[in-house]
Amino acid sequence: MFKTADALKIFQQYRADAIVVPGRGGRHWVDISTNDRLDVPLGDPAMGGHAAFAFGLAMALPHRKVVLFDSEGDLQMSLAILMTIAEQKPANFYHFMLDNECYATTGGQPVPNAKNVSYDLIAKGAGYPAAFAFEDLDAFSKALPDILEQPGPVFVAMKVVPEVENEAIGKRRKWMKRTRQQAISDLRQALRIG
Repeated sequence: MFKTADALKIFQQYRADAIVVPGRGGRHWVDISTNDRLDVPLGDPAMGGHAAFAFGLAMALPHRKVVLFDSEGDLQMSLAILMTIAEQKPANFYHFMLDNECYATTGGQPVPNAKNVSYDLIAKGAGYPAAFAFEDLDAFSKALPDILEQPGPVFVAMKVVPEVENEAIGKRRKWMKRTRQQAISDLRQALRIG
């Protein structure tokens, strides 16, 4: 297992001009990203919402890489999105999943069967042409440049250290620097979309 922030720092080196939906990695990504106009942090939408949103961006903007940092808890709430993404084959979609084996934002309850699920195999079985799994940061770092060169959709499961939040939601550090509406507006301006 490795820290989410460490994986995101490595990814930042290879990001280029990709649109990033930081998902559950958002609280770290806002301090790591060097191009926030191409970031679309959603905060905490309904569980399972990040993948559908990022997939929609990838379909609408096929000329631009779209990278999602999802979580296993989110994905479990909407496993059908894997089949939809695989069927539509967005060549510009890179689906990274942060697997901390628990629902960290709601107090750390264990995710069902957390130690035994192979999300990369689930993605492969759903029809993703390429799927990977990493528990070691060095292995992830070495493989990342090649992963980002492959045509999507690509799925990457990463075992990360749990960072459980036990504070009441209203008392947590507010990491979003912009509203969702502002993030979308900034993205539209950066892409010069009317």
